[in-house]
Amino acid sequence: MDLLKIGRETFHIEAESLMYAAEQLDQSFLDALNLIESTPGKLIVTGIGKSGLVGAKMAATFASTGISSFFLHPTEALHGDLGMISKGDTVLAISYSGESEELIKILPHIKRFDIPLIGLTAKKGSSLGRYADVLLSIAVEKEACPLGVVPTTSTTQTMAMGDALAVALMEKRAFKAEDFASFHPGGSLGKKLFVKIKDMMRTEKLPIIHKNQALKDAVVIMSEGKLGTVLIVDDNEKLIAVLSDGDLRRALMQSDFDLNYPALNYATKNPKSYSNMQLLASEALEIIEKNRIQLLIITDNEDKIVGTLHIHDLVTSGIKSK
Repeated sequence: MDLLKIGRETFHIEAESLMYAAEQLDQSFLDALNLIESTPGKLIVTGIGKSGLVGAKMAATFASTGISSFFLHPTEALHGDLGMISKGDTVLAISYSGESEELIKILPHIKRFDIPLIGLTAKKGSSLGRYADVLLSIAVEKEACPLGVVPTTSTTQTMAMGDALAVALMEKRAFKAEDFASFHPGGSLGKKLFVKIKDMMRTEKLPIIHKNQALKDAVVIMSEGKLGTVLIVDDNEKLIAVLSDGDLRRALMQSDFDLNYPALNYATKNPKSYSNMQLLASEALEIIEKNRIQLLIITDNEDKIVGTLHIHDLVTSGIKSK
């Protein structure tokens, strides 16, 4: 038995079915798009069994692209959850046979409230096909499974139909990356587009010393600050230098090294700092990587330190540069 061959055949069967289905899209697809777009309320997706699982994914995809949508289980709908459907909503119902008992039982109630119904089924003459205001065919020539009974090709095609509707609606509604990110504030795209340095920078217990303090004091402060850096300020509390652990190692190699000398003697003068509090965290990471530094110092308009942003904080928070 060549299992690798079987696996490849599964891909081929499903891919060929999808290609054929793509060519069969017609005005009904456009009607479904117009109906969903014009829905003032929610798009409610429903289905049972494998169709229900696909439907739940569809609802999640619609919701993530700005369409108010959720999945409603037909059985739960029969026991009170029909109250979740109201005037102004649209229902998208999925049943390959078009005769799933639990689903068919709720269709008369949906129509009684004059709720528009989009049906996804392989049987146009089925109960779902007759109830639907817009009918989209998800018929396949054969399932990929050798028995021809396990939902494989059909569920893939149903999933693809949902994706096609969602993607076409994104284009129709000029949905942008910024819009997507607003519904995914915790995702990588949301972090890249919305998280600013003011949201992540450290503002307390910063490792700051005065320009006249000795190097030995700087070493203690550096250890306590856990940033591998000490920030040095002048008499007006303005940033004038930075002493990094790298600077400290290089200082040890100097013949005049003395722990009692001012830390400023061994520090990097006029370090890079930024005062734009609206700078995106992803942009801050770009700056850090480009300049090969570990720490971004944030100052106010008077060059006084207000916070720091370490590369480790950005990376561990899932921030990525553009």
